Amino acid sequence: MVDQRCYYEVLGVERRATTVEITAAYRKLAIRYHPDKNPGDEEAATRFKEAARAFEVLSDESLRGRYDRFGHAGLQGGGGGQHDFNDISDIFEAFGDLFGGAFGGRGRGPRVRKGRDVFCAVSLSLLEAAKGVTKTVQFSRHEECDTCSGSGAKPGTTPEACEYCGGKGQVLQSAGVFRLQTTCPSCRGAGKMIRDKCPTCHGQGLAEVAVERRVTIPAGVDNDVRVRLAGEGEPGGNGGPPGDCYCVIEIEEHPFLQRDEHQLHCEVPVTFSQCALGTTVEAPTLEGAKPLQIPRGTQPGDVIRVRGLGMPDVRGRGVGDLHVHVHVEVPKKLTPRAEELLRELAEEEQAEVSPKRSSFFERLAEYFTPEHAETSTKADSSAD
Repeated sequence: MVDQRCYYEVLGVERRATTVEITAAYRKLAIRYHPDKNPGDEEAATRFKEAARAFEVLSDESLRGRYDRFGHAGLQGGGGGQHDFNDISDIFEAFGDLFGGAFGGRGRGPRVRKGRDVFCAVSLSLLEAAKGVTKTVQFSRHEECDTCSGSGAKPGTTPEACEYCGGKGQVLQSAGVFRLQTTCPSCRGAGKMIRDKCPTCHGQGLAEVAVERRVTIPAGVDNDVRVRLAGEGEPGGNGGPPGDCYCVIEIEEHPFLQRDEHQLHCEVPVTFSQCALGTTVEAPTLEGAKPLQIPRGTQPGDVIRVRGLGMPDVRGRGVGDLHVHVHVEVPKKLTPRAEELLRELAEEEQAEVSPKRSSFFERLAEYFTPEHAETSTKADSSAD
């Protein structure tokens, strides 16, 4: 992966630079590396694209905030808002207001912008995540103001043509031998000014509303997975398409089951006699308690694998397993009869000791015999 330069370094500005300073720095670089001024120069074309990416992020308050906090990683995924800029024409499409009238008149008028993405959280139980479910989600977004029908003007009034740009939304500026057509600083490209603002939206033409939508969650989703509701985000600018709504999955903790991607794990308590003799116990699953066979001779810490009782793959590539961890419980209190039986068992175990245990106790007894202790003392003395 190619390392990306710091966007502030690319534009040659400080981190506390204002939007005006950032725009001025970008214009300077755009003129320097413009393809019409550097025909056939691949390095200039690369610098031109790099500067465009930096300007797009740092000139946008939301994107700049995310970049300042998380760097380039904060701009990845849904809602990043960045163009790919794979071709020079992409830059003219995005920033036509900065190049109109210059370099052969490539300007395309006010920039069409896709609306911002919005986000909401969706809480699921582990079972819902495994089976898939349809949920009702709530989120806020802006829609056309009902009071002014989106004009931003007080009812009974209309917006007036901007006096600064004559209603064009753009102004021409000279930069040496070049002419730059830029967005009007007075009306910000709208070409109109609102004298009497709408009391509801305060001249924005948009009002915040609460929205409810149904979203279908596929089976197998995990925490932080985002399910997209296309076109349900903020409205676009200058006729652009609306953004999307991303539903971020949050899975509730299960009282018995722990998830590891597609695998599920749980712990089942059993007694020594159940492990030694074998038994059937109730084990937790997504569908509730189910009988589980504990084989004769099961050891503490053994894991019994039950195939097909885990989580499904969200892409439909099979289902994981349930891993049951055997936990042997040692009683802290015994009835007289239970203690009697355990003492008899202990005597029986001493009579029939396994080879491994026999070897351990024989070596332990040998180590602490007087002969062995005397030999060890002489060896230590000779070493001194």
